[in-house]
Amino acid sequence: MDTADITSRQVLESLWSQTRLPDHQLQHTSLTGEQEVLPSSFRVTTAAQSTIAASASAACLIAGLRNDRDYQVSVDSLNAALECSSHFTIDGVAPPMWADFSGMYRTADGYIRVHANFDHHRDRFLQILGLNESAERGTVEKRVREFTSDELDNLITGNGGACATLRSFEQWNDVQQAAAIEAQPLISIKRINDAPARKLPPFNADKGALSTVRCLDLTRILAGPVCGRVLAAYGADVMLVNSPKLPNIESIIETSRGKLSTHIDLTASDGIDALHQLLTHAHIFVQGYRPGALSALGIDAETLCHQYPGLIAVSLSAYGNSGPWSEKRGFDSLVQTATGFNVAEANAYQQQQPRALPVQIMDYATGFLMAFGAQAALYRQLTEGGSYHVELSLARTALWVKMLGQSTEHLSCRMPEPDKYLQPYSSQYGQLMALPHAGVFNDLPNHYNRPSVPPGTHAPVWPDLQ
Repeated sequence: MDTADITSRQVLESLWSQTRLPDHQLQHTSLTGEQEVLPSSFRVTTAAQSTIAASASAACLIAGLRNDRDYQVSVDSLNAALECSSHFTIDGVAPPMWADFSGMYRTADGYIRVHANFDHHRDRFLQILGLNESAERGTVEKRVREFTSDELDNLITGNGGACATLRSFEQWNDVQQAAAIEAQPLISIKRINDAPARKLPPFNADKGALSTVRCLDLTRILAGPVCGRVLAAYGADVMLVNSPKLPNIESIIETSRGKLSTHIDLTASDGIDALHQLLTHAHIFVQGYRPGALSALGIDAETLCHQYPGLIAVSLSAYGNSGPWSEKRGFDSLVQTATGFNVAEANAYQQQQPRALPVQIMDYATGFLMAFGAQAALYRQLTEGGSYHVELSLARTALWVKMLGQSTEHLSCRMPEPDKYLQPYSSQYGQLMALPHAGVFNDLPNHYNRPSVPPGTHAPVWPDLQ
């Protein structure tokens, strides 16, 4: 695909063709604006608009299958970009996106980005430096300068922390993991077995395209929770499963819109039993554990697809399902740093300091693509039968964003002011103001049927089976 004058419509059509879904739905999908509205040398808005449009169009397709009619959807470029801003307020306050010790640090020979939003990641980072949480940022920066990037990267990674050494695109291409990522499809949809097609209960358009579809959401940051939130916006019963032993960050307030939320301890036998009870009646299972982490518990995707015929299992990883980095911890900011984006963006702005993209587009685009892939697999299941495993990774999405092209045409765009577009949502955390989903449907709702609630609010039972 020639990226010189690429449009969101062309990108959407390319995404759609990868999933073998019926082409006629795209005749009922409208993209408005179709221009970059975010300051970046990369087509960040195009990535947002096209992936949201793919997900929303798939929802229309499933609604049409259930109701024997066509549904239309429209996605505006500004609204798509805003949805990727991570902005929300709770009781009038916008929580900070980054914890005190997260961010880019200068090392003895370059830069390293550290993700310290979780306290346990922060503590491991500071312990390596011989410091604690009372340290001043300047003291941490001075201590980091005593290490080379590789030295500190190996120490942080080896001790269960999360970081990434700054690389250019060329340097990333020399890393063995780059070849492993390039060999993987953007969205992998693998048929696991020949399970019979499932029948959904009668369709109620007032409750959304995915009403009566049950989805288990075993994810935490940020792509996976976005996937679950989008499916909830389309009417699915999404059950967020959190461990009572693990912390969360404040983004859970916004990404929990529309979801049920329960506590399950997967390290305990009764926790595994509770999960299997939910799986018995689930249609979609979304998880963001590192590759191989669930195998020891017997709840990896392929095992579950055989155990629960017709299940759609969706797996998210940071750096793909194969290669030496497949089990490496990663988040959007780290993937940007590791794969060359922070250097390339800085070069476009003629800056010496590394520069992040204006939004966490790897997280958001991957989340929308997860929702798209889950629905594409669900459509196949309903029409052809089978159980399916859908796989995506932040690093593969990063490669896709890179392939959309880079230019200096939109560097001077002004960041939209998201406060102007916030809407009130029901919440048990307080007064929640957040941005709506950018997909606007005809004759289908785009809202959240349930309030955002704290982890563990609900029993691990589907509400219509209680």
